[in-house]
Amino acid sequence: MRLGVMRQPAWLVHAWAEIGQREIAGSRSNPRIDDYIRRAGHPELANDATAWCAAFVGACLERAGMPGTGSLMARSYLAWGLPASEPEPGLVAVLSRGSNPAFGHVGFLVGLTDDSVILLGGNQSDAVTVEAYSRDRLVGLRRPPVAAQVPVQPGAADGSAFEWSLARILEHEGGYSDDAFDPGGPTNKGVTLATYAAFTGKPLEPATRDRLKAELRAIPDELVARIYRERYWLAARCPELPGSLAHFHFDAAVNQGVGGAARMLQQALGVTIDGQIGPLTLAAVTRHSMRELLQRYAEVRRRRYRGLGHFWRFGRGWIARVDKTLTQALSRDASQRVPSPAEPRSQTTSPTSPLIKETKTMPDSQKPAMSTPQTDAKWWGNSLTIWGTLITAISTVAPAILSVFGLHVPGVLIEQLGGDILAIVQAVGGLIGTIMTIAGRSRAALPLTRRAVSIRV
Repeated sequence: MRLGVMRQPAWLVHAWAEIGQREIAGSRSNPRIDDYIRRAGHPELANDATAWCAAFVGACLERAGMPGTGSLMARSYLAWGLPASEPEPGLVAVLSRGSNPAFGHVGFLVGLTDDSVILLGGNQSDAVTVEAYSRDRLVGLRRPPVAAQVPVQPGAADGSAFEWSLARILEHEGGYSDDAFDPGGPTNKGVTLATYAAFTGKPLEPATRDRLKAELRAIPDELVARIYRERYWLAARCPELPGSLAHFHFDAAVNQGVGGAARMLQQALGVTIDGQIGPLTLAAVTRHSMRELLQRYAEVRRRRYRGLGHFWRFGRGWIARVDKTLTQALSRDASQRVPSPAEPRSQTTSPTSPLIKETKTMPDSQKPAMSTPQTDAKWWGNSLTIWGTLITAISTVAPAILSVFGLHVPGVLIEQLGGDILAIVQAVGGLIGTIMTIAGRSRAALPLTRRAVSIRV
């Protein structure tokens, strides 16, 4: 079943805004994830190698003015709030993990099927994602105390993202127009006459048309923003998408319809196309490279435009709009990317702690000893590659060189050993040299450098 969308608790809005935060491979740590752990009250463990699903839940609750458990143990949320009997968006869902009753996973419920529980959570595939888990693993659904619940319309916590996108979309839309070829009819700031009439609850009839057109010409900015937020931004579920994709999807919903935008996004994702963005579509978003997804989405939009009968009239502007919006989205994605911290991670607790996942740093057995100086070159005489090449050359060229100096194998030996013996020796020498060349190349890890060599005769 698909859970309701129009009313979500504030903490779930904050959680959607974190989609795409991911651990940094190697010895670095994502500072955003570190902050989740600090907010949970464990600054000494602030490192993305720490199991952080409970920290993510706690951080989102805290940002919404709701206390979490202050623990990094997922099952601590079984004692938080009150038990919930009916599924709702944003309930805290606690799952089992393996046979150890101390281990678990926790996230926010966003979907439920006969077989799966779909969670928006942290530390899911090392990132903040939407993922489906076996319903058999669900051990508890929790809601906050009734007095503490503060449901809000989605988007209340994403005002800056909406305003940023709206400003750029209005640049595309421009002012008032009444083009006879435009199927939308009279339009001002991207709001059509029909949309204005429907949103304000006024009948659009021949007798009211001129009056409504005059009102549309003078439409206030506050009403324009409300129309865009409610009819497009929220209806297209933009607050639940990463910022760059939200901007591009918002523009598609405005210009090509909310249902059309949903189908185009699903086509770009390669999922079932039903025009409804639900948990499975949102989960698919988190599994894609944002840059590649945006580029595929843009191409789907271009193809859709080219198939319209009035492309001859508006096509150039539509394609230019897609290209500009794509550039804006990609630049937004780059500007919001979490940078690698300049400093190495701080020391964390022992790997034997149940709060620590498998370490991502190099094992001590593979690290160079601190007393061994690290050089950036080696002498050519230590290279198996060089020696292998020399042996190959000598075994191949030496017979010809020796003959120049008048050194010939005696005829009696030729008669006894046969004319093929020299070819056999050359072949064996060439084989050995080639093997040494390959071995030396495969072992080579450092560039060659010169070293003075003295030869005494």
